[in-house]
Amino acid sequence: MENVARMLILTGIILLVVGGIFLLYARFSFHMPGDIVIRRKNFVFFFPLATSIILSIVLTVILNLLIRIRR
Repeated sequence: MENVARMLILTGIILLVVGGIFLLYARFSFHMPGDIVIRRKNFVFFFPLATSIILSIVLTVILNLLIRIRR
């Protein structure tokens, strides 16, 4: 039961950090090279391709480190 509690706390901390990153990202709205932005008269389409790839790599590394530490 103690392991479940630790995992829940760790998951909450990770979600808090990721949420904060998303808030900062939305507030400053910087675009990385590789992000797709299409602007028309009354329409803006933004697909953060490079940001998604980098975020995926960072989260994969973090989760792999956490799994290795846990063993």
